[in-house]
Amino acid sequence: MDLSSVVIQTTPFEGQKPGTSGLRKKVKVFMEKNYTENFIQCILNALGSKLQGCTLVVGGDGRYFTKQAINIIIRIAAANEVAKLIIGHLGIFSTPAVSSLIRTHKVLGGIVLTASHNPGGIRNDFGIKVNIDNGGPAPDSVTDAIYEETKKIKEYKFTPKLETDRLIDNMGTHTYKVDGRDFVVEIIDPTTDYVNLMKQIFDFQKLRDLIRGTDKRPPFNVLIDSMNGVTGVYVRKIFVEELGAHPDNNVTRIVPLDNFGEIHPDPNLTYAKDLVDKVKDNPTYDFGAAFDGDGDRNMIIGKNAFFVTPSDSLAVLANNLECIPYFKNHGIHGFARSMPTAAAVDRVAKKLGMEMFEVPTGWKYFGNLMDAGRLSLCGEESFGTGSDHIREKDGIWAVLAWLSVIEHKKMSVEEILKEHWSIYGRNYFTRYDYEECDSDAANQMMTHLEKLIASSDFVGKTYTASKKSYTIEKADNFSYVDPIDKSVAKNQGIRILFSDGSRLIYRLSGTGSSGATIRLYIDSYEKENVFTDAQVMLKPLVDVGLEISQLKKFTGRDAPTVIT
Repeated sequence: MDLSSVVIQTTPFEGQKPGTSGLRKKVKVFMEKNYTENFIQCILNALGSKLQGCTLVVGGDGRYFTKQAINIIIRIAAANEVAKLIIGHLGIFSTPAVSSLIRTHKVLGGIVLTASHNPGGIRNDFGIKVNIDNGGPAPDSVTDAIYEETKKIKEYKFTPKLETDRLIDNMGTHTYKVDGRDFVVEIIDPTTDYVNLMKQIFDFQKLRDLIRGTDKRPPFNVLIDSMNGVTGVYVRKIFVEELGAHPDNNVTRIVPLDNFGEIHPDPNLTYAKDLVDKVKDNPTYDFGAAFDGDGDRNMIIGKNAFFVTPSDSLAVLANNLECIPYFKNHGIHGFARSMPTAAAVDRVAKKLGMEMFEVPTGWKYFGNLMDAGRLSLCGEESFGTGSDHIREKDGIWAVLAWLSVIEHKKMSVEEILKEHWSIYGRNYFTRYDYEECDSDAANQMMTHLEKLIASSDFVGKTYTASKKSYTIEKADNFSYVDPIDKSVAKNQGIRILFSDGSRLIYRLSGTGSSGATIRLYIDSYEKENVFTDAQVMLKPLVDVGLEISQLKKFTGRDAPTVIT
């Protein structure tokens, strides 16, 4: 049967501007008539002439509205002369797996259906983001083009009689005739390509011996928490089937749920408290890890819930890449971190003679450096770590990398961190998140800070808290010039740098779906005093940060929602 497409009239919606990682709104917003259809059509419009005859990867973290969105994408893609869609079984793909598939199949890009670490379910969040042909998130030039399309869209193309309701339930290839053209939908196992990639990067036999134990070494007892997100299918495949982890004792919450079991799927000490408590209360556990909803973030803890900050995690991996076969085979070409991330990895780069980059928040800024062969390992303080094997941060990769270091060094997580601090010193770091603040109040606070740092007497001023003084050496709103394509990103976060190397960073997050999330980052370097509790060490600087920003005055908030 030859299907025909139709053109449906529509009008623009305000506010369809992609943020750091795509468009994120409440589910009920995406369910409004033509809202999702408009945005998908605008994505395809922005891709331009490259769209005709192309292949796209489609899938997401399985949150509520994923299947409905995929049905819409199939019908719109067919009408817009897309030749083929590669879709995960049941609509499931982790964000790292989408990047891997784009690169493996050399396709035009992908549409990722996720709001990442944000809560799911009909009352909560949904998101749509675009990945380009290198496998990474769309750069500003593409997201800006999509946004311009959303402001003027008048119609979208649709294939109303293309039956999609149960299409993603079974793996296989389906071919249709749409307006006389072939249109193919291939439903695949979401894990196969990604697992094969991990086997090329890591020594699975050594990791299996670590987890299961050998005649010479007892099992290394892990607890891996997928937080009811998409990584569950990958954890079962890799850790249980490939590495021999026990399905009852070593993995938890590995069934993806469309509401994430009514939890907040963000792998930090607040929202992954179940994991932290289990590892803390059960001294037999040597290691714990958690992932977010779409699988690109990770949290690492050691025995007795010894916490590894994302900044330290990046630095430790940078210092131990010889433990991973991939880097032996491909070499090491440089390190990078997002601007708010503590500078621990900078010291490793300096010692190893590696190029070091500081970029704005958002994984897309690492992609150009990787494509140019100047970056091998990178990370963000928001629990994102990855390498040039793909163009997204990758939670499971990070855990396998840590296990590789542990297997190679024959040391515990805590021993590895303390050894690292004794060599490099320690960047004490914390992040205060104030979620769902009033947007106007948050913007007023940022305006206050802009005026403050521009005042002539701000640099050189000294602030004191708990008998500790900090003198301001520099203050700015971070800007970045891409060394590869010379593109410029401005207003990426207000930085206040002190003479002792301490830093305060203020940003409004681009990953929320409603209100504003204010993030305050506190970073202080110590060469000698490296074993004190981080929150104790940073309390004076936190107080200074709150005094400078007048956060309570503007927002009314007495305490952060999350402390990392």
